[in-house]
Amino acid sequence: MDYLCFRALCCKGPPPPRPEYDLVCIGLTGSGKTSLLSQLCSESPENIVSTTGFSIKAVPFQNAILNVKELGGADNIRKYWSRYYQGSQGVIFVLDSASSEDDLETARNELHSALQHPQLCTLPFLILANHQDKPAARSVQEIKKYFELEPLARGKRWILKPCSLEDMEAVKDSFSLLINLLEERDFEPSRM
Repeated sequence: MDYLCFRALCCKGPPPPRPEYDLVCIGLTGSGKTSLLSQLCSESPENIVSTTGFSIKAVPFQNAILNVKELGGADNIRKYWSRYYQGSQGVIFVLDSASSEDDLETARNELHSALQHPQLCTLPFLILANHQDKPAARSVQEIKKYFELEPLARGKRWILKPCSLEDMEAVKDSFSLLINLLEERDFEPSRM
């Protein structure tokens, strides 16, 4: 056995560093952005308060670390969202699938403008239809149709998944799909 093979077997060094991705997380107030991200970071659910400006969380996964910049979703803050888009490598859009028609319409408009924004339009999107555990929750099919995702996001890389705090495994699976899209982007040959 040569020395390098022996060294590889016996002297395991630190694991290779996990890739880090910078994401922006947007959605209306009350959609559940903060709660979902806090749960993913194993933080106590008791201390969760709605984000007023923005907060940044490092969300650890087995194969990547997601640095998520969560932007508050209040009316007076949404107009400033685009100032925080620069440097993002992906987008998480959280919507309340049990919200009123008015809020759903507002969420739809915000998602449409994010999908068309020059700094975001080429990025992968994870769209989470949150609060699926509520009786008034709309199905993913209803949301896909209402949000006109098929025509609007054609040619873009997006994932629409149902979620709730009751099923964090499903949330983690959704984030794994997003990480796959981010990794694919890393391996794409750069276009000259």
